[in-house]
Amino acid sequence: MPSRTNTDYRLEAIGQLYRDCADCENGFDELKNQWGWGGYTTHDLERCNLSARAVALIYNWWSWSVRLAHPKTRLEAITIRPMLLSGVARLTHHAGQSRLLLTLSHAAGDQIKSMITNIRKGL
Repeated sequence: MPSRTNTDYRLEAIGQLYRDCADCENGFDELKNQWGWGGYTTHDLERCNLSARAVALIYNWWSWSVRLAHPKTRLEAITIRPMLLSGVARLTHHAGQSRLLLTLSHAAGDQIKSMITNIRKGL
C-alpha cells in the first residue's frame, strides 16, 4: 500500500519520532512549570533577561547532573529533585585535600548514594 505522506520513514519509525518529540517537549514543560520559566511580571527587560538566563543555566547543570546520576532514563525534576536535594553536605579540608561529606535524610538513601557515585564517575 503506498504511503500518503512524502516521508521516507517506515511506519514503525513514526511512533519513535512522536516519542522523541514528546521527550523534547517535556524539557520545555519542566522549565515552565518546575523551574519558574512561565513568565516574569516586571517591565525591566534587563532583570527579566538575567533571571531567564540564570534559570536556563541552573536547569542545564541540573539536567546534566541527573543524566549522569541515572543515564538509562530521563528523570523529571518534580519527582527526582526532592530526593536528590534531601541531603546536607559539609566541605572539609585536611592535609591539602578537600572532602565533601554528605548526610542523607531520605528513605531511598542507598539509591541516592548510587546516583551520586554515578555523577562522581561522570565528572
